[in-house]
Amino acid sequence: MQKESLKRELSLTQAVALNMIDMVGIGPFVVLPIVIGIMGGPQHISAWIAGAALALIDGFIWAEYGAALPRAGGSYVFLREAYGQKWGRLMSFLFIWQTMIQAPLVIASGSIGFAQYLSYIVPLDDATRRIASGTLVIALTILLYRKISTVGKISVALWIGVLGTMAWFIVGGLSHFDAKLAFDYPEGAWDFKWAFWVALGQASVQTMYSYLGYYNVNHLGGEIKQPEKNIPRAIFISIIGIAVLYLAMQFAVIGVIPWQEAKDSQFIVSTLIERLYGTTAATIATVLVLWIAFASLFAVMLGYSRIPYAAALDGNFFSIMAKVHPTKNFPHVSLLWLGAAAFVFSLLFRMADVIKAILAMRILVQFIGGAVGIMLLRKALGSGTIPFKMWLYPLPAIAAIVLWASIMVSTGFGFALSGLGMTLLGIIVYFVREKVQDK
Repeated sequence: MQKESLKRELSLTQAVALNMIDMVGIGPFVVLPIVIGIMGGPQHISAWIAGAALALIDGFIWAEYGAALPRAGGSYVFLREAYGQKWGRLMSFLFIWQTMIQAPLVIASGSIGFAQYLSYIVPLDDATRRIASGTLVIALTILLYRKISTVGKISVALWIGVLGTMAWFIVGGLSHFDAKLAFDYPEGAWDFKWAFWVALGQASVQTMYSYLGYYNVNHLGGEIKQPEKNIPRAIFISIIGIAVLYLAMQFAVIGVIPWQEAKDSQFIVSTLIERLYGTTAATIATVLVLWIAFASLFAVMLGYSRIPYAAALDGNFFSIMAKVHPTKNFPHVSLLWLGAAAFVFSLLFRMADVIKAILAMRILVQFIGGAVGIMLLRKALGSGTIPFKMWLYPLPAIAAIVLWASIMVSTGFGFALSGLGMTLLGIIVYFVREKVQDK
């Protein structure tokens, strides 16, 4: 195992900035109409509340992990340490196994959404959309190819742009708020029968995609100052801040645009600003949405590039991924690999399927495995040695397991089965590899 050589140069402000721009991204602007359509009316707000609640519950798990094990790689390190010497290597390998597919898919989903909104300004056919999304991945890789101290400063600038843009959308919409539109519930909207809960589960798959990233700061655990304090703070500040922004944005949109129209819009925020201020303002708004998408992917690629690095340091992945740039001091090979894979995926896949695939592949190992693991870690380390402890332990961990299982079912049979299948295949590959290495 090689020694980690990253420097702790990220402040709390920079950690929060990276987390929040990771979370926002293109997600809320793309999935907002989808969620309205699934729920069939303004009661779609319940799916955004449900997503925020799950993120907060799960946030306790990642805050405890991050404070106890602040190292590069986040979930990889957590699973390895939580499951002990016998099973930890398997669980951490499975995390890398699914990350090899889902991390580039996450980046691809953002770049695909970017190209979708870009087509509001520049007419694009299917081929040119794919070219635009691939070009974005290349640009991000180039921008991230530098020292972490410089990256931290860039993240704060991007974060300010994200908050300013969201504030414009929200203030503009709420200043023209029409309660009759916002609360135009169809008959039976709050009829809590089986159909409501099925729709809520399916809609929550979409909203959770928009909340994902609250744990991103853990991937950078080896580069954050005072991690035992700043990682939990960054996680909860990010979740609460983004939840407030998302909920306010829902009312800003449906208080101006009838939900029957909003559910079919491909450019919902552009439509909102066009309705309020005209086409020129809508074009500016679209540019700002693209800024947000760019900022989010910047944070996502930064965090994920540290995971193969951490696994390689541990001897559980290709050793070349552990290489650190000789002068800029960041894992450059890992970053280049991630950029290349995301570039290919951005050319191959469509947005609708990518969101479900991302969640289906993550849930078993990263989320359910992580929730079980935090209870094992407490037992192994003793609660007295853990700097941050979740409230009402172990209830948040148990609740997270139940809720994530329901989200996985809600992705649909095919995606849930593929997530399970990829995990089983990873287990087979792991044991075959171990047997070969023992010879």
